[in-house]
This record gives sequence, C-alpha cells and structure tokens, in this order.
Amino acid sequence: MQSHIQKTISQISPLDEKAVLKAREYQAMLAIPPGSLGELLKIGSRLSGITGKLHNSLPKKRIIVLAGDNGIAEEGVSLTPQSITMSQAVNMTKYLTGMSALAKHFGNEVQVVDVGIKYDYDCPKILNKRIRKGTNSFLRGKAMSEEEAIKAIEIGIELSDMAKSDGVSLIGVGEMGIANTTTSTAVLSVLTGLPADEITGRGGGLTDEMLCHKKEVIKKGIELNKPDKNDIIDVLSKVGGFDLAAMCGVFLGCAKNRLPVVIDGYISVVAALCASRLCPASSEFFFPSHCSEEKGYKIAINELSLEPYLNLKMRLGEGSGCPLAFELMDAACVIMNEMATFEKAEINDGYLDKIRNIPAEEAAQ
Repeated sequence: MQSHIQKTISQISPLDEKAVLKAREYQAMLAIPPGSLGELLKIGSRLSGITGKLHNSLPKKRIIVLAGDNGIAEEGVSLTPQSITMSQAVNMTKYLTGMSALAKHFGNEVQVVDVGIKYDYDCPKILNKRIRKGTNSFLRGKAMSEEEAIKAIEIGIELSDMAKSDGVSLIGVGEMGIANTTTSTAVLSVLTGLPADEITGRGGGLTDEMLCHKKEVIKKGIELNKPDKNDIIDVLSKVGGFDLAAMCGVFLGCAKNRLPVVIDGYISVVAALCASRLCPASSEFFFPSHCSEEKGYKIAINELSLEPYLNLKMRLGEGSGCPLAFELMDAACVIMNEMATFEKAEINDGYLDKIRNIPAEEAAQ
C-alpha cells in the first residue's frame, strides 16, 4: 500500500468519547421522554464525537460524484449503453438528474469528478481526474493495475482534503458509471465470501436471462482473477472500478479530516465497506442515508453494523439519498441547538427519575 494511503489511515482517530458523553448528558436534559427522538439523538451525539463540540451546524454540504466507465459493461451485464455515463455526468452539472435536482432544491453543492469516463465531452464544470478511459473487463484479466487502484483511492482522499479546505461541513458520496453494480457485487462477493447467486441484483433493470448471465460473469471474473479478500487494493484492482476505488478514498479522507460523510446506495455502501476494511475506525464517520432496493445492499450495510435512516424503495444511486439524509442531519442539529431543556421550559422533570436509567427501547414500550 502506497505511503499516502498509509499516512491517511494513520491520521484517522476514533470519535471523541468525552464529547459523545457530554452530548448524551445534554440530550437527557431535553424536554422529551428519554430517547424519544431516536436516531436524531444518535446523529447529534455522533456529530459531537466528530467535531468535539456540543452544538453543531452543517451549513455547507457537498455531494461528490465519482464518474467512470467499467470495462465489464462489454460483457452484456447492463441494458444501458456506456455513453450514458458521460451524458449523465454532464447533466449532473446542469442539475438535471434525480440527485442533482434534489441537491439544487436543498441548496447542496454537487462536484462531479471524472476518474475514468470512456467518452469525450465538453464540460468544464466536470473536474477532470481521469485515470484512463474506463477499466478493463475483468473477464479478460485485472480491471486495472494496482498502481491505478492506488491512484484512484488517492484522488478520493484529495477530494476530501479539497472539501475540508473549502469549508465544507458535510459530504455525500455518489457515483455515475454504467455496470458498476456488477463491479460492486464482485467486490462484495469477495469481501463477504457470499456467492454471486445470492447477492447479485438487477441493477438498472435486467431480464431474468440477463440476470443469470450477470451472475455467471461475476463468478467467472472472481475465479479468473482470484482476488485476496484481505487485500482491498488487490480486490479493487482485479474486479473493481475507478469510481468505486475513488469513493473508497473519499470515505477514508473524510474520516481523516473529521468530516461526517453520508453513504448513498449500493455502490456507495460497498465503497464504504472497502474503506472500513482498510481502517475500521473510519466507519464511525459514516452516516447511512437510505436502504437501497439492490439485493446486496443489506448485506453490505450489515457488514458495517449500520442501519439506514430511510426506506423509500430507491435504487437510483448517483448520490440521490444524500440530500435527503442531509436534511435529517440538519434536524439533529436543530434538536441540539434550539430545543428547550426541562429547566428552560420550566418543567419539573422529577417524574422521569424512575426511568432515567432504563434503556430507551424499554422506556418507549
């Protein structure tokens, strides 16, 4: 593993447990039944653990979209032509896609980054970090070299550093890359040891026949390349994608920079899992947005021991869950910053003494 990635990992430290405890103690004084605001309270205390502050705000939010083409698309695993990667990357900069329309509505920044788009385009708003024009088909050898995988991860770290220097307070991680459910499923299969038959979904929409073919492609690619599940860079280089590797780097960079970072859907959660395997402490900075309908999502999110906040039966990707999760995280800050304590509300909270030490789950019953 190259020194830049190692250095990033060495700079990742756990949450500030004293700040987390202080936040929980403050939440216990809020004029509500203990634990009754559920995940909003947990978000608030985790933000305190990240920043070290009791009261937080998230005024500047950015969705970083990693765009790149995957050579495995050549094997007929997707109904969608590869040219759509380029077209939608451009449309994202115009706020015309599902994710970017939501981002515009909520006032979020969108940064589209080319790490391997196959087709040429004329769009200066796309940040050009292209490694090359798409990966190789992993049915014909490695998807990329180890050096390219390392470079992609480092690009992701660099993007997080850029966000930190720009004063961004919250990041979401999205993607654009035709056939990236295939690469993500291959990576997930290797990391979990679960067979492709159990975890492969329909991606952007496949017939039953094409789904069976997709499963076979993933199985054959893994058998051919024999990635080492204990070596994330080896896995990414053999059956991953530039987009996936760069997303992994963003997650690591956010943890290093102590920036909360939102997981989008399936591709995003597999990238987060890769980052967590490289550095387990990094997952303390991850906030899951929504439950993707893609088959392998629940397996990946369970591997991270996280539970998504929303279930809207979404499966678009792009980062489309991030603007929605951003609003929930703002709500968590509002609770910490604006809600009255019992003292301020002039309410005697003595009636709660009997249940203060009862777990919130029991108290709610």
